[in-house]
Amino acid sequence: MLTKISCLSLAITSAILSMSAIADEQNQVIQTSSSGIEHVEVKGRQFNDYKVGTASGAMRGDISILDTPQSVTVIPDFITDEQLATNLSEVLVNDSSVTGGSEKWNRQVFNLRGFELSSGSGFLINGQQQWSHYVQPIETLQQVEVLKGPSSMLYGQSGPGGLINMVTKKPSYDPMLDLGFDIDEYGSTRLQLDTGGSLNEAQTLRYRTVLVKQDTQYWREYRDDSNQERDRWLGYVNVEFDITDDLLLSVKYDHTQDKTGIDRGGWLDADGKLIGGRDVIWDMPWAFIDNTISNLGGELTYHLTDDWKIKAGYNDQQFNRQRLDSSPSLCSACGDDPLTDGYHISPFDRYDDWQHKTGYVDFTGNFHTGDLEHQLLIGANMLDYYYGQLKESGDRYQLVLPNQPIPNPQLDYRNDDTKSESEYKHYGFYVQDLMTINESWKALAGVRYDEQKKDGAGNNSYAVSPKFGVIYSPVSSASIYLNYSKSFTPQGMVNDINDLNDKMNLDPEYGEQYELGTKWELLDGRLLLTGAVFDITVNNVTVKEQIENTEQTITTQSGEQRHRGFEMGSQGQLSYEWFMTGSMMYLDAEYIRPAQDSLNGKTPVDAPQWSANIWTRYEMTQDLAFNFGAIYVGERFANTSNSIVKDDYIRFDLGAAYSMPIMGNDISIRMNIKNLFDIDYLDGGSETDVTVGEGRSFSLAFEAKF
Repeated sequence: MLTKISCLSLAITSAILSMSAIADEQNQVIQTSSSGIEHVEVKGRQFNDYKVGTASGAMRGDISILDTPQSVTVIPDFITDEQLATNLSEVLVNDSSVTGGSEKWNRQVFNLRGFELSSGSGFLINGQQQWSHYVQPIETLQQVEVLKGPSSMLYGQSGPGGLINMVTKKPSYDPMLDLGFDIDEYGSTRLQLDTGGSLNEAQTLRYRTVLVKQDTQYWREYRDDSNQERDRWLGYVNVEFDITDDLLLSVKYDHTQDKTGIDRGGWLDADGKLIGGRDVIWDMPWAFIDNTISNLGGELTYHLTDDWKIKAGYNDQQFNRQRLDSSPSLCSACGDDPLTDGYHISPFDRYDDWQHKTGYVDFTGNFHTGDLEHQLLIGANMLDYYYGQLKESGDRYQLVLPNQPIPNPQLDYRNDDTKSESEYKHYGFYVQDLMTINESWKALAGVRYDEQKKDGAGNNSYAVSPKFGVIYSPVSSASIYLNYSKSFTPQGMVNDINDLNDKMNLDPEYGEQYELGTKWELLDGRLLLTGAVFDITVNNVTVKEQIENTEQTITTQSGEQRHRGFEMGSQGQLSYEWFMTGSMMYLDAEYIRPAQDSLNGKTPVDAPQWSANIWTRYEMTQDLAFNFGAIYVGERFANTSNSIVKDDYIRFDLGAAYSMPIMGNDISIRMNIKNLFDIDYLDGGSETDVTVGEGRSFSLAFEAKF
């Protein structure tokens, strides 16, 4: 394993060093050869698509990454378009501090610095909390920001590993029309329309619209030899109106309809090998999930003066889901091979109704006190959460035998006349001050008060979350920082009839982090290099364990969870033809429990010791470019007892794109090959829901810009 990661790390380092030398030579040619200037400028890129200078979510404002005392990775849509990414999982492979978890039930779980991101509090849209219990649409995104470490000082309830902030596309002043179509070897198709422009001559009213139709054919098979399918529609519109020169109104609406068959993933034996093979789906072919999600929101920005402004926003998210699930499980009494000896299903039809209403008000400004320059933020945000459930269950533990399929039980959640409901309200108030002491030193201080209210005595949670940081800039293009921050994560109630502690109220988890990092802009600012060392400790950790040889689990809270490690990253332009993004992380994660506890000293699921990635673009000509990518994920445990190990793997990807002008329009064709060497690998998930890595696959895309 160490040999593999060392080779990949060496490749990344060698590429940076060698291309830095090439870039220096080319810079000298430009300075000394007047005859070559025009040629290079025409051939080279006029802008850097791989590097972004700010992350709006890290400081709740457009503050330079160099002036942010926190580790942040920004993944622009240019890179994910190159990779023909179709979901958030394929976007986040560009940051090795993020590793995938289970992808069952048409949703994606992620771990950041080894901590699982909650679908309720681990994701933001434009800085507002987003319920992400589904596959997020990425076609509407301008960039994805990975905010690492506790961010509770600004966002309240959030995990210790960090947050994912998704920044949506903004309206354009000038007319634009982008039409895209991609297809893969299984017959999956995706049609995209992205258009925008001004609606009046003064350009004070602007819009952006995205429409997507996707039909996906998956490669794994049900017991009747059919394949899982997915049908998705997406509509997005964002309108901006300059009410006055100082007052801007933005209104956004998106709607997603997403229906797919269920594939809970593979089952692993005691040796970490797949039971039944790579392409077996244990769910019944009649099982499905049908998601309907809509978001309606608005933002109002008022510039009081050149230095002071108020920004307020609101979003109403409605998420409805029907889940007809066969809920397969291994049968411990049946035999060793479920394909021949059988396994169980426990079907049910369930309707979920989630309603998320979020709002915020931020007051920001710049001022001086003596020689100190202040960038002040005072704000408040809220969340109004509601959840309702209807459910009808069929006979549990029905035996599935070879060539004896179990028919659709025709369950209907509408037969449930006892709706299960829960709701809470969450409020937070925060103050943050970024102080510039002199050209070399900056200091950050902030504090937040949180309050979460639920019906019933003893269900309320309170927290105070401070954050402190110091930034030293040895030169204007570099910074070294140290920060301390805390996290606050309410846990709610255990909601699982198979759990021995079902309906037990859980206490919040509290975490704290110390982080030391550095950021350097090289090659005249074209390349950003980052590095960080972190130490995160979480108290009152919630752990769900499978009880051996039974269908039951048990959820408990005790002890600590400690994650220590370091990470490195690079992003930007190495030469006029070569661009790259890459990262690596080392992680030491463990449970610190009472000595008699079986989990003491164990490593959490899906927390690899080593992970790394690289993606590059080399422009042969102005119209022809090639891509190369590699992803390494180290050994991971598939269960909390650490008895089952998933092997490490390296996956290589290739891509090529050719563009041409046709009748004054830009037309491009792209081909990508994922998993070039067709390796067998296991991705995220535990021993009962592991995601099976796809073999070598081909994708072809066409894009026209008018």
